[in-house]
Amino acid sequence: MSKVTRIALVGASGLIGSALIRLAVGRSDIRIIAIARSEIPLPPGARMEVLVADPANWADAIAAANADVLVSALGTTWKKVGKDEEAFRAVDQHLVLACARAAKAAGIRQVITISSVGADSSSKNFYLRVKGEVEQALGRLGVTRLDVIRPGLLRGSRRELRPAERIGMILSPLMDLLMHGKYRKYRSVRDDVVARAIVGLTKEKAAGRFVFEHDAILRAARKAGD
Repeated sequence: MSKVTRIALVGASGLIGSALIRLAVGRSDIRIIAIARSEIPLPPGARMEVLVADPANWADAIAAANADVLVSALGTTWKKVGKDEEAFRAVDQHLVLACARAAKAAGIRQVITISSVGADSSSKNFYLRVKGEVEQALGRLGVTRLDVIRPGLLRGSRRELRPAERIGMILSPLMDLLMHGKYRKYRSVRDDVVARAIVGLTKEKAAGRFVFEHDAILRAARKAGD
């Protein structure tokens, strides 16, 4: 019998976290342990654990998950934080790093984090700068394997679809056709493809830090199996 990979998931209620939970339904090779602030809606047939705790206590929950992999799909929006930079950093930077540190302390070998195409600590764009800073800080933690997924526009069914994202989703099929060469990494990608890429990456054994942009995300997704 093949080993079941236990995945501790933070950001379970978001687009990618929800897609990963749906993907896990009916699979015998992965087991999701979601760590959340409150109860989350689960799809029919889901067999998983949900550890509900205040974020201040998520380190204990991560340790209790007894996981092989931490998947960090955390993220907030300008609208939710009222365009407050520190409130944005509290989730997208400080909470992400706190969870990764807790994973390392708990002996979790692999951390998979959702970043963004264009992430750069020297970017003038605040969002991309924070993502770049987080990637650098994660790289310094010393986890055995760090996988950084940098998707372009994420397509999927959000509970709250932002106007710019709605327009982007409508235009993305046409825009994707125009993105070639070095611009391919900016192509949009579906939430279920990113979820499959996450599962594919849990099967990798090599140690180190790895970055996955559009084409590499598609290749990782093909390794997920059924």
